[in-house]
Amino acid sequence: MTNLSPLAQKFILHFGEMGSRWGINRTVGQIYALLYVLAKPLNADEIAEHLQFSRSNVSMGLKELQSWRLVKLLHQPGDRREYFEPPKDIWDIFKALLEERRRREVEPTLSMLRDALLETPATDADRVAQERMREMYNLIELSSSWFDDVQRLSPETLTSLMKMGSTVKTLLNVGDTVRGTFRKKRPAEPAAAEQANAGSGDGNDKGD
Repeated sequence: MTNLSPLAQKFILHFGEMGSRWGINRTVGQIYALLYVLAKPLNADEIAEHLQFSRSNVSMGLKELQSWRLVKLLHQPGDRREYFEPPKDIWDIFKALLEERRRREVEPTLSMLRDALLETPATDADRVAQERMREMYNLIELSSSWFDDVQRLSPETLTSLMKMGSTVKTLLNVGDTVRGTFRKKRPAEPAAAEQANAGSGDGNDKGD
C-alpha cells in the first residue's frame, strides 16, 4: 500500500479479512475500506495506486460494491474520470450490508422452505420434518418482517432504539410477567361466576 498511514493500512487489511466472512472477497473489502477511511471520492487509478491492485481488479471490485449499493459513482467538475465514494451515513452502509446478506442468504432459504411446505408428506417422519421446517420458516419470516420495519426507520430513530436496549428488555419482561399473571387468574373467573349465579338463585328461591 502506498501513501497511506499505518492506521489506515491496519483498518484496510482488517476489513479485507472480514469481508470474506460477509460474503465479499478480500479485494472488494479493501477497496471499500480505502474509500471509507479516506472519506473522499477516488477514481479507479487512485484506488489501484493506493492498494497496489491491478486496474482490472479495481474495476471488478467497484462494480460489485455498486451492486451492493456500498459505493456511488460521481463526477468532478472538469474531470471526465469516474469517482467513487461510500454512503456518508453509517446507517445506510449498515442497512445495505444487511439487505444484501438477506438477498443472498435468507431469501433462498425461505424459497426452499416454501416449496418444502407445499409438498404432501408421505410418512410420519416427513410430517415431523415438515413441521420443523414450518417452525423455521415462521421464525425467518418474522425476522424478515422485523427487518423491513427497521429498514424504514430514520437513522435518528434507529440510534435511539439501540440505546434503549436494556430498557426494551425490561419492558418486555414486565409484559411477560403481566401476561403470566393474567393467565393464572383466568381459570378462577368461571368459578367466581358460578358462585355468583348460585347466590343469585338462592336469593330467588327464598323470595318465592
